[in-house]
Amino acid sequence: MGIDLLPTAGKSRAPAESSRQHWIVDIARRAHLAHSELLIVPVGLSTEEAWAKTGEVCGIGEDDLTRHVAEHFKVPVAQLSAAESHALKLVPELVARRHHVLPLRQTDRQVVVATANPGDYEAEQAIGFVSSRTPAFEVAPPNALKAAVDTRYSPDRAFESLIDTLAAGAIEDVKVLEDKTPETLSPHEFEAAPVVKLTNLILQSAVAERASDIHMEPGTAGSVVRFRVDGVMRVHMQLPNQAMTRVVSRMKILAKLDIADRHRPQDGRARIEVRGKHYDLRISTVPTREAEKLVIRVLDPSGAPKLSELDMLDLELRRFRQMLSNREGIVIVTGPTGSGKTTTLYAAIRELATGEVNIMTVEDPVEYEVGGITQIQVEPKRGVTFPSALRAILRQDPDVVFVGEIRDLETAQVAVQAAMTGHLVLATLHTNDALGVIPRLIDLGLERASIAGALRGIVAQRLIRRICPKCVQGIDGNLTDAERRLAGIYGIKPTVRAEGCEYCGMTGYRGRTPVNEVFLPTPPILESVAKGATVQELQRAATATGMRAMREVALEKVRLGTSTLQEVDRVLGEGISETPANDQPRILLVDDDPTVRTLARALLEKNGFRVTEVGDGPEAIEHFTIGEECALVVLDLNLPTLSGLEVLDRLRSSPSTAGVPVVVLTGSEGDDAEIDAMNAGADDYIRKPLEPARFVARIKAALRRAGS
Repeated sequence: MGIDLLPTAGKSRAPAESSRQHWIVDIARRAHLAHSELLIVPVGLSTEEAWAKTGEVCGIGEDDLTRHVAEHFKVPVAQLSAAESHALKLVPELVARRHHVLPLRQTDRQVVVATANPGDYEAEQAIGFVSSRTPAFEVAPPNALKAAVDTRYSPDRAFESLIDTLAAGAIEDVKVLEDKTPETLSPHEFEAAPVVKLTNLILQSAVAERASDIHMEPGTAGSVVRFRVDGVMRVHMQLPNQAMTRVVSRMKILAKLDIADRHRPQDGRARIEVRGKHYDLRISTVPTREAEKLVIRVLDPSGAPKLSELDMLDLELRRFRQMLSNREGIVIVTGPTGSGKTTTLYAAIRELATGEVNIMTVEDPVEYEVGGITQIQVEPKRGVTFPSALRAILRQDPDVVFVGEIRDLETAQVAVQAAMTGHLVLATLHTNDALGVIPRLIDLGLERASIAGALRGIVAQRLIRRICPKCVQGIDGNLTDAERRLAGIYGIKPTVRAEGCEYCGMTGYRGRTPVNEVFLPTPPILESVAKGATVQELQRAATATGMRAMREVALEKVRLGTSTLQEVDRVLGEGISETPANDQPRILLVDDDPTVRTLARALLEKNGFRVTEVGDGPEAIEHFTIGEECALVVLDLNLPTLSGLEVLDRLRSSPSTAGVPVVVLTGSEGDDAEIDAMNAGADDYIRKPLEPARFVARIKAALRRAGS
């Protein structure tokens, strides 16, 4: 291997300077680590204990100590995340655990192995024997090495390690329901099946965070679990691919899907109970290049609000109620997926369900359970489709019929037929705005005369996030650059600003409010529909009779302090094209961990920032040396070659960079690193692993303080 190795204690080879001290002591003293002269590590101490003792006495983190060990033995620092699966076959798990090593990669003649003790002669001999290749060592800290061995060789151990970080009993709140009977799992079965605990943890967390969807996404370097909360995706946790594969299989079992078939999309359902409350899960899988991606829609069957609780503005609510006062005809609610169409129509059904009318629904799936009405679940495998169920319903003497979605001509024809024969039909459709429903129905194959004869109203809808009531800040002074730009685009001044707190997950928003466009057709307008009027002509006529566009309704909610211009722009998107890319703040991201850089970059770019990545301190200094500018620096403290504190010191000592805000990152648990960073001139301090919402909020706050 080209390394001068000397034996010590019959197991490993240590530097010759001290036969009674552990080899790590010599490394610490040669590197002139703080207090290394006080360091005493007996030869018989394990490698893990020796590293821990050195870190404690010398006040050095594992990453920095790894660098010193690698420099001493003249070997590279290992990238544990880049371990190749086929290399594992060369070194059995028993050998890897006995000698605390992890195979990383192989060639025909060599196997590269991560170790915390590059001088371990016994390990070198054992690996060479079992692999029939020459071992080449790279250095990794013992704790990270042990976790990587658990993850690569025994995913169950990785599950247990993750679950052990949870509060005791957290997963006991989740039960899986089979035919409305709770699944019984003994304590022994919980301990024997960590995948069950990990799956239940994800489900419980999704419910606790009010997630509407759970995304389990595989990748080449690992997998990620994301939640959609208030319409926006958040990273919840990252998992090894082996863990994700088994969680996906567990969810497929609950949904009665074929776990052996990983090459075709599948859909299923399950029901869970969390803290005594039932939730329905719609589960969908699709094959990807790496593995299966799984998405779960979380539905609260008991959560249908009343019409007065929808937070519609008074004008739109009055017009909607006027539509519902009809005893025949069709009322359609339209919008993209996730815009709250079904919730709005169920609120209408709750208002109509007085006990004096017969209300029946056809849905896929039944999203809310409402007493006093008949609900039919579409089951194509049993011959229960939207058209067949609708025809059956019409023989049940209904007064109000709710059609979950008009998807095809047959469903549209039956719905219109019901609307024209004395029934009030409520339905959903997917279009961009209210007047877009008419050409959509024509495209499906309906006659204009039938549409004009049946139509009683259309509601187009979007959802924007509501400002958090606990951290809302009124705007009584100057606007930020972003607020000023949006105020110029939309023509109004915002009244509140989203700050972020624990209650809202540091986003500044909690809950959502609808933005509605309510088209209430008059007889002249319906006559124009039958005669073939264009959408533009119908739009002008509808506006003249009192319809407000979604944009106008959204801006009214900004005036009332319900939401912000940034949120209106995110959902309606009218100001995006007017933001030149060069006007977006540029952030320099300095971190030697590619996984951290990938996550941080994705979060920053999603929030409108331009990002430049570098992997070490000299590259960061060079960035400023060549005259490139940035609005803020995100700086890891534990960098190779040049530490984060040294980079920070150079930035603060140069007149050209002294005013650039710097937010430092660290994986250290102690307070000393934070104190050192703030004393050195850092503007803020964030601990790893990154919490997405908190990370973005702190970056934005640092930029606001700097006036960017």
